[in-house]
Order: sequence, then C-alpha cells, then structure tokens
Amino acid sequence: MNRTRLLLCAPVAATLIALTACAPSSSGGDAGGAAGDKVALVVAQGGLGDQSYNDLANVGYKRVLESTGLNGSTIESEDIVGQGEQLLRRAGQAGINLVVDLEFSHNEVIGKVAADFPDSNWVIFNAESEGDNVASVLFQEQEGSYLAGALAALQTTNTSDPNINPEKVLGVIGGASSVGIDKFLVGFIEGAKAVDPEVEVLTAYSNDFADPAKGQQLAQSMFEQGADIVYAVAGGTGAGVIQAAQDAGRYAIGVDDNQDGVAPGNVLTSVLKRADLAVESVVADYAAGSFPGGKTITFGLKEDAVGLTDFEFTKDAIAPETLAKIEELKAAIVAGDITVHNVVTDGYPDYFKGQ
Repeated sequence: MNRTRLLLCAPVAATLIALTACAPSSSGGDAGGAAGDKVALVVAQGGLGDQSYNDLANVGYKRVLESTGLNGSTIESEDIVGQGEQLLRRAGQAGINLVVDLEFSHNEVIGKVAADFPDSNWVIFNAESEGDNVASVLFQEQEGSYLAGALAALQTTNTSDPNINPEKVLGVIGGASSVGIDKFLVGFIEGAKAVDPEVEVLTAYSNDFADPAKGQQLAQSMFEQGADIVYAVAGGTGAGVIQAAQDAGRYAIGVDDNQDGVAPGNVLTSVLKRADLAVESVVADYAAGSFPGGKTITFGLKEDAVGLTDFEFTKDAIAPETLAKIEELKAAIVAGDITVHNVVTDGYPDYFKGQ
C-alpha cells in the first residue's frame, strides 16, 4: 500500500503526515484527557480484508476511536514480519502515543523499540514482551479450539448428516508452525481425542496467511484422505478451506471472526477470538489513563472472548445431545475442572511432536 511505502521511506515529518492523514475522525467521546492522542494499529500477516483476525480487530479499533476521540491510523506491509522493527521505529519517531501491534512475531523487537521510545505506549498481541510501557495481550485460543475439536469428533460419526462420511477423520490447517498457531491445533486435537480417542486428525501448514488457493489445495487433499471436517487456522488462507468444503459437500470450521455465513451450511461453526473486544479494551484503558504497561492481559472462555458461534446455519444438522455435551465441556473449562493444554506455557505434548 502507498501508506506503507511512505512509512518506510519518508523522513520523520512526512511519516507523521502518513500516519494521521488517513485517521478515522471521531468526536464527542470521553477520552479521559487523551482525546486527540495518536494511535496506530499494526496489521498482522494476511492484512486487512482477511475476513478473519485482522478485520475483526479493526472493527474494535474503529469502535474505540469513535468512543474515545483518539486519532487513529493503520500500518500495513506486504512484509510485516521482516519490516517489523523498521515500521515500529517509524511509529515511535512520529510521536505515536499508543501503538497496538497485532503481529505476534514482533514480540522480540517491540521490547527493544519501546525502550528507545519510553514516551510512547506499546501493545503486542498473541505474544509477551517486556517493558514498563509495553502491554501484552494473550488469548486462550486452545479453549475454543478444544470445543471445536470435541464438536467435530462427535459430528464426524453422525452419518445421518449428508456432509459426513463413514470415516472418523478430521483435519486442521495452520498458517505457520509456531506456538501461537499450534495452541489452536493442539487444543483442537485434545478436544477431539477427549470425546473419541479413535478419531484421526490430519494436520498441515499453509505457511501463508493470505493464500486462499493454498488453503483450498490443502483442504481438498484432506477431504480426499477421508476428512469430512477441516478447521482452518490461517487467516485469509482459510477462505480457500471454506471454498473446498463447499465444493466437496463437507464442513469447514472458521476462525477468529464468525465465518458461518461465508458458506451457509458448509461452515460447521467458527472458533471466535474476540480481537475486537481486546483491542477495544486496551485502547479504552489507555484513554482512561489506566494503560496496563508491564502487564499481560488474558482473554479466554471465562471472559467470553473465545468460543464457538451459535450454529446459525448448522444447528439442525447437529444432534441435541452433541450440543449439550459442548455446553457441558464449556462449563467445565470455565469452572477449572478441565484445563486445556497450552503449548505457550506447557510446551508441546508428546503426541503432537512430528505432526
């Protein structure tokens, strides 16, 4: 995007213009003394338009700009991983008061940049970083994925459903092999095995968060191997997984945002990750003068920040006892009776190694 090229190449004064010229305007919000401060949202891999994580986070971002009176902009790059430190330093040099970074791979560089720009506040999503002016935001994605795995394992035996075949095979496709993505995969497999130890779960990585063609290819391969439900944890690449499910008359499971309506009847459910709520919460805290610098904030099932959709288009295909079981498992996780394995804190389980 032209905006990104300006960020990378322009002198500091021009960079400031680039960051503020496209800012959404807002008025009338009670900003707790922060109205007019400059905020930037660093968009993660896959970019805006992914119909998933980035788009959902941007919804919350726009909402909180409107309610607080902060001046906001977005920062995108086709190489958001490789150019991360350069982009963050540009934001610091431009005097951005609050930088909210959605790209988990920036967890190491954001701490260094934040130390060099102590007058700015920084937020890293899906990772932890150090610094009194850095807040870290983590989600318990493994909890929502556990419920999706349990649902898929129960549904794959429901052969009265025309989208289901006789084989007890599921699939899950990650955007990259990393702890941030693998916590989804491990949670899904754990949930599936908890209700049916005999179910097989195929795994693959697209190594791209914005390649629907690759997602479609991988999902088609899984359907050909007997899978009837494939979970996509790959941002915009997941659009291809949903398309493959629609073409094959099978199911996809969406991620981050509610993707059930993308292919009604072929998206069994979506694993919600309310990035919109998290962005809105941390920016609102900043505006109120209570920025959680130096802290890690966690959003999970208990906070209603992860979970499954309401099966708007598939409820009639799912047995009532299956839906009851999912509610039972959800309550057990919230109560602490079930603790879902988290690869970030617990490492990788033996069964996942070599997947």
